[in-house]
Amino acid sequence: MDNFTYYNPTKIDFGTGKEQLIGQHLAEHGIRKVLLAYGSERIKRDGLFDTVSQSLAAQGVAWVEFGGIVSNPLISKVRDGIALARQHQVQAILAVGGGSVLDSAKAIAAGVPYQGDVWDLFIGKAAIDSALPVFDILTLAATGSEMNNGAVVTHDETREKFAIGSVHTYPRVSIVNPALMQTVSRDYLVYSAADVIAHAIEGYFTATVQPRFHSRLVEAILTTVIETTETLLAEPENYPARAEFAWAATQALNGLVYSGTAGFGYPNHMIEHALSALFNVPHGAGLSVVMPAWMKWYHGRNPAQFTRFARQVFGVDTPEQGIAALEHWFDKIGTPTRLSQLGITEAELPATIENVLGNAKWFGVAELYTRDVVSTILKLAL
Repeated sequence: MDNFTYYNPTKIDFGTGKEQLIGQHLAEHGIRKVLLAYGSERIKRDGLFDTVSQSLAAQGVAWVEFGGIVSNPLISKVRDGIALARQHQVQAILAVGGGSVLDSAKAIAAGVPYQGDVWDLFIGKAAIDSALPVFDILTLAATGSEMNNGAVVTHDETREKFAIGSVHTYPRVSIVNPALMQTVSRDYLVYSAADVIAHAIEGYFTATVQPRFHSRLVEAILTTVIETTETLLAEPENYPARAEFAWAATQALNGLVYSGTAGFGYPNHMIEHALSALFNVPHGAGLSVVMPAWMKWYHGRNPAQFTRFARQVFGVDTPEQGIAALEHWFDKIGTPTRLSQLGITEAELPATIENVLGNAKWFGVAELYTRDVVSTILKLAL
């Protein structure tokens, strides 16, 4: 096991009805005015907005609405949020939604005290020295953003999809009520499953130091996601399954499975970011296409771990059988496994490759992921 420092200051308030406590959490942190960030108007139609606003009002917390955040969030919208937050002198950002809303909230929080353009923080031109506090009520389990410091945003003009992360961008309190996720569509349930799996396997397969304990943690997450996804497809209102799925999603990217590991990367995310940046495909759908293709190319570099994956997760014997089993499971639940299913043709590969190569530089893996390698992986996904 490698040396590590594990730090995660986020408080998780998990369970039914916990969204009613958001005003109390904010008041306990001395917050009197927030930017209330959300995506679609669904939170108003289903009554969640009323619940939140009543909780805030009961504690004397004022709010400024900031809706319309889209999946694959954009830097232009983040800039709008920063301007609104400054105009109204809010003290914190409250995100009500899924990972895209949380990503935007963190970027806004970091951008408000920064005097330059917030995109500087994504391209390494400036460091995040401070940020407004972030709080959230999660309505979609997938990204783990409720318990990590990362935020991924796309630049509207350059179509670069980059991330930030800082000790200042961890949420202070995240409310996770699985009952709020029961209206998630079938498509976004299976896309979320693929997203969680991708978070768990990146280090599992690529780390040069991967303790057995951490492999077992990853395998527990993977098998839990597989089992609960199948349950939820048949029984969308099954709360115990929804709760286990949500907690597994949080654990996949809150830093725990990466503590004590070393030498790992995020190649599947690196490649997928090009798909969602260029073609606006759902992130999880892009990942379910990329993962089997990448695994077919990569497994020879770590055959022992791929064999372990095959046996522990799917009960088969070889790396090839394990990869085929994962791809079959994606097909079974209805998340894409081919670029053509995303409407991406071979003619669009050159532009996609260029975008991936830019990501490879940002991720620091350009020496391994050359043009030929990226081309090979994407052609396996056609």
